[in-house]
Amino acid sequence: MKQPVPADRLDPAQARDEHARLAQELVAHDVAYHQKDAPVISDAEYDAMRRRYDALEAAWPELASLAPLSRTVGAAPSEKFAKVRHAVPMLSLGNVFAAAEAGEFVERVRRFLGLREDQRIAFTAEPKIDGLSCTIRYEKGVLVQAATRGDGYEGEDVTANVRTIREIPHRLRGADVPDVFEARGEVYMRRQDFAAMNARQEAAGEKVFANPRNAAAGSLRQLDSSVTAQRPLHFFAYTWGETSARPADTQMGMIEAFARWGLPVNPETVVCEDAPALLAHFRRIEENRAGLDYDIDGVVYKVNELALQQRLGFVSRSPRWAVAHKFPAERATTILRGIDIQVGRTGALTPVARLEPVTVGGVVVTNATLHNEDEIARKDVRVGDTVVVQRAGDVIPQIVAVVPEKRPADSAPYVFAHVCPACGSAAVREADAKGEVDAVRRCTGGLVCPAQAVERLKHFASRNALDIEGLGDKQIEFFYEKGLIRTPADIFTLEKRDAEPGALSRIRNFEGFGETSVRNLFAAIEARRSAPLNRFIFALGIRHVGETNARRLARHFESFEALRAVARAAGDEGSEARAELNNIEGVGDVVAEAVADFFVEPHNEEALDALLREVTPTPMERVANDSPVAGKTVVFTGALERMTREEAKAMAERLGAKVAGSVSKKTDLVVAGPGAGSKLAKAEGFGVEVISEDDWFTLVGAD
Repeated sequence: MKQPVPADRLDPAQARDEHARLAQELVAHDVAYHQKDAPVISDAEYDAMRRRYDALEAAWPELASLAPLSRTVGAAPSEKFAKVRHAVPMLSLGNVFAAAEAGEFVERVRRFLGLREDQRIAFTAEPKIDGLSCTIRYEKGVLVQAATRGDGYEGEDVTANVRTIREIPHRLRGADVPDVFEARGEVYMRRQDFAAMNARQEAAGEKVFANPRNAAAGSLRQLDSSVTAQRPLHFFAYTWGETSARPADTQMGMIEAFARWGLPVNPETVVCEDAPALLAHFRRIEENRAGLDYDIDGVVYKVNELALQQRLGFVSRSPRWAVAHKFPAERATTILRGIDIQVGRTGALTPVARLEPVTVGGVVVTNATLHNEDEIARKDVRVGDTVVVQRAGDVIPQIVAVVPEKRPADSAPYVFAHVCPACGSAAVREADAKGEVDAVRRCTGGLVCPAQAVERLKHFASRNALDIEGLGDKQIEFFYEKGLIRTPADIFTLEKRDAEPGALSRIRNFEGFGETSVRNLFAAIEARRSAPLNRFIFALGIRHVGETNARRLARHFESFEALRAVARAAGDEGSEARAELNNIEGVGDVVAEAVADFFVEPHNEEALDALLREVTPTPMERVANDSPVAGKTVVFTGALERMTREEAKAMAERLGAKVAGSVSKKTDLVVAGPGAGSKLAKAEGFGVEVISEDDWFTLVGAD
């Protein structure tokens, strides 16, 4: 495969175009993985794309504010359970797959903290349990609530079910148990218990589970806790959420406190003094993996000292102070029976292999990704071939190679479709100004292609967007086919139209829709007539606006009317409105242009007006509304002496401030260190308050 040109050897236009394309692809893959549970590339390939994206930003720092990456943590909680708002978000970990990458993680930590070569830093290393994340809240030592991760900000109340897990104490023991303490960890099922349970399920003619992780997740999320009580669930605690006190100042010290209080912890957790020690422990765990009685898919490394964790902070969905080192994939061979072309909501044509069912890593695989037509040609994959399939990161099926000696004599090279299978429109591969051809072939029938229309509606109603319970992919496809829902606004007029006298067909008369299901669907739709602003923005499907940028826009503008007014005016590239969009940290030119294009398009305006007659966007909840800088726009300039620029940004965002890269009339505060130049002069010209770095620490109470 042709190696990409090093990032620092591209010209500015090439770098900008590739950066925008990668951002779009990464967002699409995040949606496929987190919203649809249907990933199309492996963890390793996703990670490679992310590394290339980061390399572009490192070589071209001005790109850092251009295109967003979706940083969804999980899935929105089901309406079947009461919801629990996490006092401290349950975020996810970044992944590495090679020893060199693990070493680079250690070096990144050292660089961020500005450590000298002779300064040591310790890490913990613990097995990454393949289960379901859960948080358990104790007050005065008594278990009062338990919840799933959900979307990282809001989870499902599974208190009654967690109480049935025998090794989770209902009361913590010890004199140093905090008044409020949230233990977080993984609910899992042991392998032998899983096999025995599946045997019982099969004998009873009931559903069998694909793997222990799915079995644990399904068991914990039972509506009837007596069912959960019959399932052999276990728990490992490895971190914490809200706590009124900490009994230790290290990660390992906290784990030891968990054990002292009666919480189950993993005995394979150790402290390592450097990268070689981490890798040695990783290899030992990998070698002994088959001997464990529970599934793991890697080893998690964490900075041991809690004060350093605080300094390192987070980057969007992931902590800087921790990473998951994933195991290599498991492989098997099978026969490729056919290749299906799926059309996504952006018109992308994605080839999916239909396989003779094969078990890979304990899971039966029937489909695998083929990525794009270049990959098919490069690997010379043909229908009828015997192929090697792997589940990279033990999750995602992909075809990695063909077994040529087993190829049928009459096989022919696969010819990729040049027309859209959904609407018959031409499918083309776009080329940029430099003649670089996009790897993805796309349908040109955006306005007439039913695949795109349906996918956009699915996106609108999906978990991390409006999250309309009961309006899943199959229901949307059905309603679209019947002509009942063609636009987002149609969703909210469905009940009224269904009740009109003379309606040709009532939904309850269709097969699969009874009185109760229709009533529940209408109630779920009604419940979404008020939606958090960030979810509403994300649901619109604006190009380049994933969940992270939707949050940035919602946090900046606070109301949809304000966003819409600025975005309309931003159609003029030289306007103050366009500059305001560009100046939002993490947004920049590409996103600003996409947002402006969306809001100045007359057809979109009409659709928005119709939608806003049915739905009211509500302000997004502030991250830290009791902070003196919450909601303020802050610019850091000059040489900071008490913290690095990355630390400054992380601290400000943690306190609820908006960090901008340049000074404007809407800037509230400039923190200036020695050597501050044009930004300082600009701030003085605008009359913006300017303070020193020491004043900043005093202001936020960190001195």
